[in-house]
Amino acid sequence: MHKQPDKPSFFEKLATAIVDRRNLIFFLYLCALIFSLFSQGWVKVCNDLTQYLPENTETRQGLTIMEDEFITYGTARIMLSNVTYDMAANLAAELASIDGVTSVSFGNGTEQDTPEEIAEYFKGSDALLSVTFDGEETDPISLSAMEEIKQRLAPYDASIDSTVGDSQAETLDQEMQVIFAVSVVIIVLVLGLTSHSFAEVPVLLLTFGAAALLNMGTNFLLGEISFVSDSVTVVLQLALAIDYAIILLHRFLEARQHTLDDRSACITALSAAIPAIFSSSLTTISGLAAMMFMQFRIGFDMGLILIKAICFSLLSVFTLMPGLLILFSKAMEKTQHRNFVPSIERWGRFAVKARYVSIPIFVVCLILGFWMSNQCPYVYGYSQLTTSRQSESQIAQEKVRETFGTQNIAALLVPKGDYDSEKALLNRLEQYDQIDYAMGLSNIEAMDGYTLTDALTPRQFAEMTDLDYEVVCLLYTAYAAQNENYGQIVGGIDDYTVPLMDLFLFAYDQEEAGYFSLEEDATEELNDMYQQLTDARDQMLGTHYTRMLLQLNLPEEGEETFQFLQTIHQEAEQYYDSDQIYLVGDSTSDYDLSVSFSRDNVMISVLSVVFVILVLLFTFQSVGLPVLLILIIQGSILFNFSFPGLTQSPIFFLSYLIVTSIQMGANIDYAIVISSWYKELKTAMPPKKAIVKALELSFPTVLTSGSILASAGFLIGKLSTEGTIVGIGECLSRGTLISMFLVMFVLPQILLLGDTIVEKTSFRVNMPEAKHRTSGTIYVNGRVRGRISGIVDANIQGVIHGDVSALMGTGSYQEAPPSEEENDHETNP
Repeated sequence: MHKQPDKPSFFEKLATAIVDRRNLIFFLYLCALIFSLFSQGWVKVCNDLTQYLPENTETRQGLTIMEDEFITYGTARIMLSNVTYDMAANLAAELASIDGVTSVSFGNGTEQDTPEEIAEYFKGSDALLSVTFDGEETDPISLSAMEEIKQRLAPYDASIDSTVGDSQAETLDQEMQVIFAVSVVIIVLVLGLTSHSFAEVPVLLLTFGAAALLNMGTNFLLGEISFVSDSVTVVLQLALAIDYAIILLHRFLEARQHTLDDRSACITALSAAIPAIFSSSLTTISGLAAMMFMQFRIGFDMGLILIKAICFSLLSVFTLMPGLLILFSKAMEKTQHRNFVPSIERWGRFAVKARYVSIPIFVVCLILGFWMSNQCPYVYGYSQLTTSRQSESQIAQEKVRETFGTQNIAALLVPKGDYDSEKALLNRLEQYDQIDYAMGLSNIEAMDGYTLTDALTPRQFAEMTDLDYEVVCLLYTAYAAQNENYGQIVGGIDDYTVPLMDLFLFAYDQEEAGYFSLEEDATEELNDMYQQLTDARDQMLGTHYTRMLLQLNLPEEGEETFQFLQTIHQEAEQYYDSDQIYLVGDSTSDYDLSVSFSRDNVMISVLSVVFVILVLLFTFQSVGLPVLLILIIQGSILFNFSFPGLTQSPIFFLSYLIVTSIQMGANIDYAIVISSWYKELKTAMPPKKAIVKALELSFPTVLTSGSILASAGFLIGKLSTEGTIVGIGECLSRGTLISMFLVMFVLPQILLLGDTIVEKTSFRVNMPEAKHRTSGTIYVNGRVRGRISGIVDANIQGVIHGDVSALMGTGSYQEAPPSEEENDHETNP
């Protein structure tokens, strides 16, 4: 009596539904891709890393105050080469007449400059012009003025250092398009060499092209993303998730050898691949999730977008790729080619023989790597970063800074209203050698030696402006009345003092309102003074805070610079409460990033290891094996960052954090593939042969995935001009190559020597096993344990306990002698 076959599993039902509805799925993908083509243009990209600083940092709080209360006019430093002094002076006057340009300074504008002072703006045949625009750096008036300046300077050898009209974002976008195109070519070549058929390549490309476009097309849902995420995600997505499609492809090719039609093969392959691929993706997602716990919020931004990219890759593999496999099935049969991947059996045997020498060397290198990676010179700004290529703006910026030095400006924000404290603080700060100048409302000279905030009596103001004393007294009286200082009016206005800036602004308003009139010359002078005062007020005086500008003659970052920032704070705290003082600039931003890095480094290192270990723990059901695998990948991370530590090459801190997470989450897959094969094969053959065979079977996967990821990183590092992106690419490429070497050479040795630890720390989670009892003609794809009675026609890799009477079509078999391992297998099935 025959029993009916068991009902299909959940994954079989799901796979059947996907395969049978492939035409509907094609239509839905087509609609989603068309939508994504348009929606990817809706994404807002943030090019300022300071926007991702924690809200409680001084720089972030200070920047928020400055954005709310002050106007920061755009500026530019222009170096003219091969010009005379007079030519430079004439050009400065010409540029100053451009609409949208407030001023163009060439030196101090006096003939009494000393040779040392002249050298600050004119060296040899190089002249330095300082331009101030009428608007902020992104205002249309500033952008149009910059375009006009470039046109006027086209006949000259000019270099412009400015953030106004800086096209770095556009340049980066163009660079990433080139990198993506070259990456696709490399991926096609790699897949062509490692595949079984040339028609497999378009299946993989279409699958991940769709996933990449869907990910880019949904980024607008996040509101705003960083330029780092916007730039590298599509390349990293392609490199990180290619394994998933390869797993399904191989399952399909294997199932097609044992089934009658492509539909059944695809259902069988997909039902088996879904849990395997999902398990593989968990390690990658775990590593990326660790980035989301960074205090520096760009980690959350990039982690979220990359995890979204992985999820779209999984969705495309599970839903789109099955239909593509059936669609290209005939083409795959016609375009089959020989295997181009070389055999590495000799390499495997060499790795086994060298284990007693290599492991001690690895341990020593691990210790050295730990020490050298701790010597890595992390930087938190762009001033010390170098790239293989430079954009036009970077080249110009470097020329200006090499000739006339760099500018390190810091803004000091303190509560407004106390001009005396402000003046005293500025005087103290100017006494430090580390400060070239300290400028605020209280030390900007207005007229005749008086500063903008000096309080003048009517007599002093009349003498300074040559106005009639009676007119000035009327002006002071009106000012007192408006400010409700009636006591001054009653007691006499002669001793009443008013800050010069306040009085000039009041006088302008009264003259405009027609309450009094001045002679033409005086009116013109008042109008000029009003324009200067309003510019100064907009930049220096806010609703609640006043801003002072400090030019430091210190490097942008470094221990000396960071310590001096504390000195500035200590000076300011003598006059203001510490919680109302904010110091903002590139140096303070770098300092805040360095503090954030100390925490984020520990956080990512610990969380990425913990997350990955938890996944591996339940995957392999062993405590020892995850630790051995983590040891290899952690070693590759230490070795990776030993290179900059050894050469003392500055590396951007963000590159380290991102690459560490990616290495731990993605490169661990290489170790998992080898370990999985070894764990399975050692039940059928001696451990040494099992590990050699495991390497042979794993090499195509490691080669394909590793070479694509390393190539993508290499291209990013060599073709980009953005320091952050370059650091990610270089470290990722180098780290992937190191990981590939370690998993193909050191890992097999560790697995052999650590076999006892792995076995003793193994545990078993009792899960209900589905027993299948049926008869007739059965197609099997998967691992089977039990008794079979009948004729078998299959590719079998495993151990048979019993009698065998069969013809060997391909391959070989051997009788295993009784051994301790076999006895253990008999007692522990």
